[in-house]
Amino acid sequence: MDYVTPAGFRDVLVDEAVARERIAADVQACLATRGYAPIETPTLEVMDVLRAGGRVPGSPFKLFDARGDLLAMRPDVTLQVARMCATRLAGQPGPFRFRYMQRVFREAEAEMQAEAREMTQIGIECIGEQGAEADAEVVELLAEALALAGVENFKLALATVSVLRALLEASGASASWREQVLGAYHASNFVELDRLTGSCASDAGVPPVFAAAIGSLPRIRGGRSAIDEARELVAPLGCESGLDSFARTFDLLAEAGLADRLLVDFSVMSSFDYYTGIVFAAYSDALGTPIGSGGRYDNMIGSYGERRPAAGFAFFLEQAMAAASPVGNAGSAGPDACRPLRIAVPKGSLNADTVAALGAAGLDVTGLDSPGRQLIIRNPGVEYVIVRPTDAPTFVALGAADCGICGKDSLLEATADVVELVDLGYGACRFVVAEPAGAGETTAEHCRRLGSIRIATKYPRITASHYAKTGTQVEIVKLHGNIELAPLTGMAERIVDITATGTTLRENDLTVVEEVLSSTARFFSNACAFRTDPRIVQLVEALQREADVPSGQCATGEEQE
Repeated sequence: MDYVTPAGFRDVLVDEAVARERIAADVQACLATRGYAPIETPTLEVMDVLRAGGRVPGSPFKLFDARGDLLAMRPDVTLQVARMCATRLAGQPGPFRFRYMQRVFREAEAEMQAEAREMTQIGIECIGEQGAEADAEVVELLAEALALAGVENFKLALATVSVLRALLEASGASASWREQVLGAYHASNFVELDRLTGSCASDAGVPPVFAAAIGSLPRIRGGRSAIDEARELVAPLGCESGLDSFARTFDLLAEAGLADRLLVDFSVMSSFDYYTGIVFAAYSDALGTPIGSGGRYDNMIGSYGERRPAAGFAFFLEQAMAAASPVGNAGSAGPDACRPLRIAVPKGSLNADTVAALGAAGLDVTGLDSPGRQLIIRNPGVEYVIVRPTDAPTFVALGAADCGICGKDSLLEATADVVELVDLGYGACRFVVAEPAGAGETTAEHCRRLGSIRIATKYPRITASHYAKTGTQVEIVKLHGNIELAPLTGMAERIVDITATGTTLRENDLTVVEEVLSSTARFFSNACAFRTDPRIVQLVEALQREADVPSGQCATGEEQE
């Protein structure tokens, strides 16, 4: 028998446990001096109770108890605090200041065994207070907590969702278009946002001035002046809601000595349906993922009963310790001026155009067109990590590279948490469904009798997403090469594959029966590197100028996943 722990769970040995204990004691003492009292919530919650809050973070572990209730191991503490305030503390005047340190449990979002599924969440909830002073208090305490955990180099990216809310409501756009815009904001997908606010906006009945403002807002970033820039953008449209309070919050934080850590960034808009005002996230140059986040969520407690304004933050102790540790972070994304910008460059058909695009953007690409067996090409100011296109999103998402280039298809298949920034225009190809010529009636009869058909593909996620939209039940068989053989040998009725000219399909007597999506090369970035390294923004601007396809073009027919 192999005595191992479940994937995503681990033992904590003495040295680490001692360090965790010290950090926890220091952070909790700091929060206590600011008037935050300890609370504890149950490990299990009724799943429907969590859902009533409007947003369930992560993917919770679910189980049925002996009574038949569907329960969830807590994936987050804030929803539990909201439920507690609306029920146990109903009628009590408040305000309340709570602090907690508890284990949370989340299923892995991707098929990466290293992804933790049990984490220690530390956070606060300030209930019943509102205004700039309360917002500044919460952000300042996150900064103090991270400093006590030993995190030295981090930025606090701030925004307010009020402006985007006001723009969307005043635009008169359809609910469908607004949902797509929010999806692009949540996914940090600038390419999709440009598509929606470009020529596609007129099809949705959105006035050009509103579409332009919605598309420009996430590109506003910087110091205190960025708030004024946002005001100039939206004030003529009457959509400057929340900016006065946001500016006051920024000023209070600057007075508290945090000016050098603050970054106004209106692309920090995740969980729009959850937050109502300020949103913020902490980014370290030692990690590829945020180390803490929070914001104002005035509507959530009201989902459970009595409405109260609220704001808070949470961070994972394990991530804070990783950001504080000098060990193991040598390859992580970050803006250290002494470290070259690291770019994941694809092999294969995209390589030549990628080298040309990077060179046109002003980078030194010496040796990149003929690397031989070298895996990393090092030039002044830049390092190129040469990878398979399908691996590029993983290298960037996990911080092994700051940014990268691959096809849209690779991004869709990887479902990696990256910021999609530029449609580079080259490497155009199509995803199609194909079957043997003349097999249409046979396939339809097979589906009628058995209720499903078998599809062979290298791209199971793209295939599953496509057929989920069509409502067709399919059995997906993943292959790694010679996909065309599957229907020719009777293994599958159809294939989903990528094609540029269709020559291979025709030579094997296969015909296209459906279009799935179109794909071109994309430039994308690690979320932390994008918000801490100005070199990436400069590269985005250079690549956008050189891109073959203008941003906002709606002629590709690409289906967004």
